[in-house]
Amino acid sequence: MPGLADIVQTVDSLGAAISIGGRTLLSLDTNPVPARWDHITKVDPEEEKQLPLAYPLYLSHTSAVSVGGSRDVTEQNTAETFDILDGLDVPAFHEPSEATHVTEEIRDRAEFMAVPEVLNGDSESLVGTLGKGVEHVKEDVAPGLIAEKLPLPLGSTIEGRLSDFAASWMLHEAVFEAYIIMNVDSAAAREANVTAEDLLTPREAKQHAMAAETHLESEVIYLEYSGTFGGEEAVDILEEVTDGVSWSRVWYGGGLDNRENAQSVLDAGADAVIVGNVFHDVAEEEADLAAQAAEQLDSDAGRDDIREWVEDTVDVVETSAARYLSTIVDVPDYEDRAARYLAAGIEMYLQLQALASGVTDADAATLRSTVANNPVPGESVFADVLDQDVATDVAESITLALLAEYFDVDLADSIAAHHVAAEL
Repeated sequence: MPGLADIVQTVDSLGAAISIGGRTLLSLDTNPVPARWDHITKVDPEEEKQLPLAYPLYLSHTSAVSVGGSRDVTEQNTAETFDILDGLDVPAFHEPSEATHVTEEIRDRAEFMAVPEVLNGDSESLVGTLGKGVEHVKEDVAPGLIAEKLPLPLGSTIEGRLSDFAASWMLHEAVFEAYIIMNVDSAAAREANVTAEDLLTPREAKQHAMAAETHLESEVIYLEYSGTFGGEEAVDILEEVTDGVSWSRVWYGGGLDNRENAQSVLDAGADAVIVGNVFHDVAEEEADLAAQAAEQLDSDAGRDDIREWVEDTVDVVETSAARYLSTIVDVPDYEDRAARYLAAGIEMYLQLQALASGVTDADAATLRSTVANNPVPGESVFADVLDQDVATDVAESITLALLAEYFDVDLADSIAAHHVAAEL
């Protein structure tokens, strides 16, 4: 009679056969990363990488948001970023840059946890970093989760086994991103020790991608040029990689700030393009324009007047707003939309200033009363892309946070205003 270990091994083998057969013989799409995602915006929790005031408008067009960054990222500012994204009709996943950023709270809030694996770096970037992450999940996150969920102690042996199970399950649920880094001057290359000798030819990239899909079962193959556009080289690599893999999603990131380049990598086979820097550039641009508008326009200026002012002040097609929206290839007339969104952000800023000017002796109760009894800046424009109730909640959240920061009021449950570029 087979023992329990034999039965488990048989079931495990059968499960693997069903999974592999479904993917290869039946061509079933079992990848947990949605195939419909074709544009992903990277939002960096680092305080210098801020969001525009009208961020719900811009993010309404992206397929998903990736939360993570390369430096100055902490557990706290990661949680703050998820706070800001709450309520938006866009899925957000967590891409931790350090093991300690993985927490039960963030795991519950994120669509999934995306674990980077660098295919052409040193062994530390592939094995060592992952090992540190596994250690953190197994020895820190999982035991805390088990202790929180258990109604009473069950003993160290059973609790240890439950922790092992919880850690294994969390990692089983994770999505693994197999990176091919092709810009040696980038922070990602420095962290993974990718040098000029590690750069891959299109054929080598295909082979690495096939190994990642077949052996590592990486859900994503990520071609990363980090801040510079890969051009024809990237197109050649993408064509080879997409020819070699069938189940893994293929993503491209690096230097995308116009429609032509975004379309070229999608045409080459990328399932999704990743955009980060140009989105954060919108925040600085919007803040600068809002400061100018506050000096040149009346506080009650209408949206049409503000838009006319925007078009007289800047060449809209050259703005970061237009460049960001141009990378979302199914957004029509992105220049017109950029002008509208910049005007909306400025209108919201002017309304916030007017609201703040009417507040005296500010405290938490006063600020909440002020917002409850006045039209909420941003509510009407957010309702164009969000349900009315959600638009109200998001607009109130932003308004209260910025007012609290301006008056130095400690407001419980407020989002962290320093992540938004506008300063009253």
